[in-house]
Amino acid sequence: MNKQKIILMLVSLALIGGGAGVLVQLKAKQKLGDPGVKCDAIPDGKNLHVRLPELVLRYQSEEIPQEAIVTNTLPRDTSYGQRHYFRKDEPNDWLRMSVVLMGTDRTSMHKPQYCLEGAGWKIDNAASSETKIPIARPQPYDLPVIKLLATRTFQNTNGATITYRGIYIYWFVADGALSGDKSGGERMWWMAKNLLQTGVLQRWAYVSCFSICLPGQEEATFERMKTFLGAAVPGFQLTPKPPASPLSVNP
Repeated sequence: MNKQKIILMLVSLALIGGGAGVLVQLKAKQKLGDPGVKCDAIPDGKNLHVRLPELVLRYQSEEIPQEAIVTNTLPRDTSYGQRHYFRKDEPNDWLRMSVVLMGTDRTSMHKPQYCLEGAGWKIDNAASSETKIPIARPQPYDLPVIKLLATRTFQNTNGATITYRGIYIYWFVADGALSGDKSGGERMWWMAKNLLQTGVLQRWAYVSCFSICLPGQEEATFERMKTFLGAAVPGFQLTPKPPASPLSVNP
């Protein structure tokens, strides 16, 4: 090995060691940011309970604990909230909302494709897209989301095969930040930048809404879900914050 190669190797090792040292120092000094969703403390526990609204429009709801396969797989400091929304007058009109809130371990933020495909749904990538949903409160804004369309076949009680379409809407939210980037690169960049500049690790939540329909009803179902989310999101999401109250001026 010549002298030039030895010098390059030593410089590379120094850079790697220095980078590792910076990461270790950042981790030791980092502070976990505030969540962008409403939460309650769990008695005798370090985790939080994400508080989804009980009533939304004409929908009632029931709380559903996260499945053991999820809680046993994700980091222990992950927090959750999950509700099944339904209408008594329309049994086929239902939605399921779920929130996964990270702690200090960012691996809580996983790709939803794994969950859907693991449950037997085949994602139609050509029909999936990034889009926006208008939200009116606390001020008008467009919520960036990812919409996935998927297909799965079931057998009814008579043994006949029925095909259903699944509409899965999800996005990510932290204190003062929203992301509907399918690649995840936007969120990772913001997280790294914020940590380096402020020492605060953004506490991201992964929010999802799921419903099913028969083939041909996808657009109508998506519009129904948009209406539901327009009413539900202000009930649990803290980002963006309400506009500041105008200052009073003394005459």
